[in-house]
Amino acid sequence: MNWEVNKIEDQTIQALEDAYNSLQQIVVNLYAEADNAVAEGNYNDASLLQSQGDKLYETLENLGVVIEEQEE
Repeated sequence: MNWEVNKIEDQTIQALEDAYNSLQQIVVNLYAEADNAVAEGNYNDASLLQSQGDKLYETLENLGVVIEEQEE
């Protein structure tokens, strides 16, 4: 029975790591698009993309902490 609990925990950690990796790519993409918008002089879009990237980056950092705590 204890093995089942560990299996669930491993699956949970893997799901969190997968979410972290996906979210990291989304943040990178948002920042890249923000840079492109600035280069094109589209500052309203750049601001929106940057702010959404910042919000998701905070979530990414928090998720990283959760993963680290689960792996201890």
